[in-house]
Amino acid sequence: MAILPMDFYARDTLIVARELLGQILCRSIGNAVLQGYIVETEAYTQEDPASHAFRGCTSRTEAMFQRPGIAYVYFIYGMYHCLNIVTDRENYGSAVLIRALEGLNGLSGTSGPGKLCRTMGIDIHCNGRDLTRREGNLWIERAAPVLPENIVQTTRVGIRRATNYPWRFYMRDNKFVSTFSVSRPQFFRQP
Repeated sequence: MAILPMDFYARDTLIVARELLGQILCRSIGNAVLQGYIVETEAYTQEDPASHAFRGCTSRTEAMFQRPGIAYVYFIYGMYHCLNIVTDRENYGSAVLIRALEGLNGLSGTSGPGKLCRTMGIDIHCNGRDLTRREGNLWIERAAPVLPENIVQTTRVGIRRATNYPWRFYMRDNKFVSTFSVSRPQFFRQP
């Protein structure tokens, strides 16, 4: 399958977050390629108080200000890595957090951002990698789009600021969506 190109990511962050659903995250480790359908995402932009980019570019967030299609990986709670993909435009801190995958070929343990990173061997060494090329051993392949009626849009989880932003997207009735309860779903509407 074709790898998603940079222009896929060089768009509004909420559109990218929604359209990443159903695409295939791939990670090459040795001779194996681990794969999973993206089933849950969250959007973060520079103006968003919950975003790491809200206070500007720092050594931690530098990858978030690179060009679209770059991986932004960070470490939280002293134990988990989280994978984000930079969106919109260079020098503007925005990204989409990959919250959950539906594993392919027997891959399991991917229902949550920390779990999927551990399962797929994604850590801080993946920070700054170009997801538009296979050479970085981490990429996203194009798959069939998810129909709008199969997408749920709701508020983000696991954050303290901007908790009312409906910037979380997930595939309806997918058992691999992370275990946070869904409080106020809003159904997808075409922009």
